[in-house]
Amino acid sequence: MRGRTIIVLMMALLGALLIGAVFILLAKSDPIRAYQVMLTGPFSSSFGITEVLVRTTPLLLTGLGIIISFRSGVLNIGGEGQILVGAIASAGIALTFPSLPMLILFPLVLLSGAIAGGIWGGIAGVLKAKLNVNEILSTVMLNQIAAQLYLLLIRGILIDPQEVTYGTGVPQTALVPQAVWMTRLIPGARFNTGFIMALVLAGLVYYLLMHTTVGYRLRAVGAGPAAARYAGINVPFYMSLSMVLAGALAGLAGTVEVLGVHHRALEDISSGYGFSAIVAALFGRLHPIGIIPASILFGALILGADMMQRAVSIPAAIVLVIQGFVILFVVASDYFIRRPELLNRWRSRWFRRSEEVS
Repeated sequence: MRGRTIIVLMMALLGALLIGAVFILLAKSDPIRAYQVMLTGPFSSSFGITEVLVRTTPLLLTGLGIIISFRSGVLNIGGEGQILVGAIASAGIALTFPSLPMLILFPLVLLSGAIAGGIWGGIAGVLKAKLNVNEILSTVMLNQIAAQLYLLLIRGILIDPQEVTYGTGVPQTALVPQAVWMTRLIPGARFNTGFIMALVLAGLVYYLLMHTTVGYRLRAVGAGPAAARYAGINVPFYMSLSMVLAGALAGLAGTVEVLGVHHRALEDISSGYGFSAIVAALFGRLHPIGIIPASILFGALILGADMMQRAVSIPAAIVLVIQGFVILFVVASDYFIRRPELLNRWRSRWFRRSEEVS
C-alpha cells in the first residue's frame, strides 16, 4: 500500500515536471538543463543544503498545522495569513520590550507568535463550527485581511525608524534585539535552531494525534462529525480547537522567519509557504512524520526553482506555472491513491495491449 502511494506521488511529480518542460521550451530554454539545475543545484554545496533546510522549516511547521486541521475535517487554506500575523506579532513584542531579559523575552516572543496565529486560525474555526461558514472562503479572506494588516503595520507604526530618517521608506521593521535571535547552527549560513524546533513539534503532533484522547477526538470529528457527535464528542469545540492549533503552528513558522532568518519583519516574508505547506502535507499523506521528508523535498524544489530561474534565464511566470502544476498533480493524485482499483484496471489494460502487440 505504501509502495503504491509513493509510486503514485512520484508519478504525479514527474507528470507536473513533464508539462512544465513544454512551457520551458515555449520560453526558448533548455528543459534538460533547467531541470538539472533545479534538481541537483540545491544539493551541490553545503550552502545549498542548509538553504533547503531553511525553507523546510516554515513548510514543516505550517504543514503540521494543516495536518491537524485536515484530519479534523476542516480545510485550512489560511496558513499564509497565519504566518503573517505570527511574524508581525512576534516582531512587535520583541521591539516593544527590548530590555527584558532573554529568558523572559524569547519565550514571550515565541508565545506571542503562536497566540496570534492561533487566534487568526480560530476565527475561521469558530465560524465553521458555530455558523457553518465555509472554511475555504473564510480562510482565503482572512489571508487577504492579514496581508493588508501586515503591510499597514510594517509601513506605519512598526516601520524601521532608519527608513523614515533616510527617506527610503522600505516596508520593514527594525532589527529585533539580538537576545531573541535564534542560534545559527553553521557559520555563514542561515540554518538555525528553528529546524530542530520544527522536528520536535512534528514528534509532539504525532503523539497528540495518535496517542492521546484529544487526538483521537480530533480524528473522529474529521472521520465523521455525525458519528462523533453521537459518541458524545463536542464536535464544534474540536473543530475550533483544530484551527487554533493549526494557526498556532503557522504563527510559529512566521516567528521563526523573523527570529531565525531575517531578524526583522519585512515584505514578502512568507514567500508562499502557507500554500506550499498544503501540498507538502498532502504529499506526506497527512502524517506528522511523513511530512518531514515531504517538506525537505518541497524545500529543495522551491530553492531549485529559484536557482533554475537564474541559471537558464527562465521568466518568473514559468516558475510559478511549474509550481502550480506540481500542486495540481499532487492534489489530483489523492483520487487515485484512494481508489487503487483504477490503477489496477489501467495496469491490466496495459499488459493486455502489450501481449496483443507482441
